[in-house]
Amino acid sequence: MEFSLFDVVILNVDLPDEGLVKGMTGAIIDVYSSPSMAYEVEFCDQQGRTIASVALAPEQLQHKS
Repeated sequence: MEFSLFDVVILNVDLPDEGLVKGMTGAIIDVYSSPSMAYEVEFCDQQGRTIASVALAPEQLQHKS
């Protein structure tokens, strides 16, 4: 599955070390192709403050409908 810069995505897995849980919504802020395809995703709280910004593999994400 491919995503583009600024796509809104949903997290498919829990990432407890980052304070993130499956189902959270984030935005793609960078796209990496090397050494493998990955996406930097920013997750924010209700006030718009960044909770975490993490590089994730495509299979860890899904498009928000």
